[in-house]
Amino acid sequence: MKTHTIEVQKFKAAGNAHGLIMLKMDALVAPKANVEGIEPSSILSMTEANARVLMSLLKAQIAELDTKKPKSRHGRHG
Repeated sequence: MKTHTIEVQKFKAAGNAHGLIMLKMDALVAPKANVEGIEPSSILSMTEANARVLMSLLKAQIAELDTKKPKSRHGRHG
């Protein structure tokens, strides 16, 4: 598996299609060396401001996906 360090510079847009949320962004992407004995994984980092933008974009896209789901005709269960 290839691992990377990804640093978000700026979120530009968000959209969704076929159940996937897609984000357009500027980011610095660099290969990350694996450390022996530690499970390999990529790292995504961003500023607090970018994290807040990401949260807002995700909330909007999830709300849009929810409006496309068919409503239950049987009422609430539980």
